[in-house]
Amino acid sequence: MITIKSEREIELMREAGRLVARVLDMLENEIRPGISTKRLDELAEQFIRDHNAVPSFLNYVPKGESGVTPYPATLCVSINEEVVHGVPSTKRIIHEGEIVSVDCGVYKSGYHGDSARTYIIGEVDPAVRQLVDVTRECLDLGIEQAVEGNRLHDISAAIEKHARSFGYSVIENMVGHGIGSELHEEPAVPNYGRPHTGVKLRSGMTLAIEPMIALGRSRRAVSKRGAWAAVTEDGSYSAHFEHTIAIGKAQAEILTK
Repeated sequence: MITIKSEREIELMREAGRLVARVLDMLENEIRPGISTKRLDELAEQFIRDHNAVPSFLNYVPKGESGVTPYPATLCVSINEEVVHGVPSTKRIIHEGEIVSVDCGVYKSGYHGDSARTYIIGEVDPAVRQLVDVTRECLDLGIEQAVEGNRLHDISAAIEKHARSFGYSVIENMVGHGIGSELHEEPAVPNYGRPHTGVKLRSGMTLAIEPMIALGRSRRAVSKRGAWAAVTEDGSYSAHFEHTIAIGKAQAEILTK
């Protein structure tokens, strides 16, 4: 069931969203060659708890899935060909020339905020830099479609059209989602689709829109058995950006800005 949030609920989501943005801003000043992904995770968790909130991802188990190991970290830190759900580790050190996608969720006052950014570490190949730039643009274009009266897949189609115009692949088995008092709510928000299809958008709907775009031909992210991290099928680089937004009458409000 898709929930319509009241203004009070959206205000609480603004609080959570602003904190997520502050975490990612803080990490932008810390992420550099030689730092471990575990250290980034420690910094993020401490920052969140210092602001009277809880990490959304830590110990998370998808609803309805039994036998799944709870997610063991505050952040998802995914490097190069990792699309999503890279688990922080003291052994995973960030190097010059990599791209690092950091996904963070915060639970505060009963509501979640969820956002992701891809950081470029030093000098990278121009084709990789363009991938990151275009993925960010895909998010912006998807958000432009998130207005009352449009259909859900207008968001999806805008993302797909822009990505494919550069010859990139859209990761089809990883999607955005509704968000609110639960981290993952209905509806699923795919990054591909036909315009003018899907549920009608209404003011008060809150969504996490998150394009995941690959440089190569991979259309799926795949995981080894028991592993959280999902990588591109062909080993090509992937970028990821995400905002939590509220549908508006004239334009969406970005809650994680």
